[in-house]
Amino acid sequence: MYSYIDNFIIYLKTEKNASSKTIDSYQRDLFHGLDFFTNLTNKKDHSLHPKDLDHRIFRQYLATAKKDGLSKATVARRLAAWRSFYKYLLREDIVTESPAAKLANPKQPKRLPVFLDENEAMLLVEAPDLSTAFGVRDRALLETLYAGGLRINELVSLNIQDMDLGTGILRVMGKRSRERLAPIGSEAITALTKYLKKARLELLAKSSSKSFENAVFLNRWGQRLSERGIRKMLDKYVEQVCLERKISPHALRHSFATHLLNAGADLRSVQEMLGHVSLSSTQIYTHVTNARLQKVYREAHPRAGKVDSD
Repeated sequence: MYSYIDNFIIYLKTEKNASSKTIDSYQRDLFHGLDFFTNLTNKKDHSLHPKDLDHRIFRQYLATAKKDGLSKATVARRLAAWRSFYKYLLREDIVTESPAAKLANPKQPKRLPVFLDENEAMLLVEAPDLSTAFGVRDRALLETLYAGGLRINELVSLNIQDMDLGTGILRVMGKRSRERLAPIGSEAITALTKYLKKARLELLAKSSSKSFENAVFLNRWGQRLSERGIRKMLDKYVEQVCLERKISPHALRHSFATHLLNAGADLRSVQEMLGHVSLSSTQIYTHVTNARLQKVYREAHPRAGKVDSD
């Protein structure tokens, strides 16, 4: 079984252009399941074949996960990994059917994305101290993250040649190496221009390598700023402006989409700007805006009142 999983991982890397995080997740979930299946069937890893597993064994696997108290999201993720693995095996004619295909995903409650209201977003992006190089960098970073609706890894990988500040367009490499154009507004353009003229050059001068000279956002050593560094920086400003909840970099992407829809942007345009392949991924934000409209209505309309419950 190990050899089949190894070949599947190679397939994800070379043909699907999966991210390192996706690959790590697949490996972890597949090997976790493999341990369970070898113990259940009393077969060693090298003698267990994908054909040896059927839907009944997978039902036992899911039942054990539930008994162990794993969340529905974790169970669904593990099942998805095995579905993808067997889809690959079908493609390679190694099996003739997928035992995981017959199983239903555990039902999960729909969770609305965490986002900032417009005043909170303004407070956060304007929090950095512009009298320091790091403050100028952080202001440019937060403005770009919010103005472009970028994922954190897209922001980290942004290079100088990916930006056209004259037109306010960023060329972004999204999931599975899908490229898209992300527009940004005047505030982000101004912040980036100021950062590039001086603060970035100060940080770049501290680098001992030329390998980072194209990176837009740099750390104190003149190297490409990491996702961990951005999260740490964001936590500092969230605390500084006294936001009373945990805010991740992705919350600014959620805020970007929500604020566009609140202002009347159409769903298809927001889908394109976010880089979503499926419109259903973007439609979660319509639930957010609907909830906001209902809240505004209940608070503002003189005849809204309260609904009596029997």
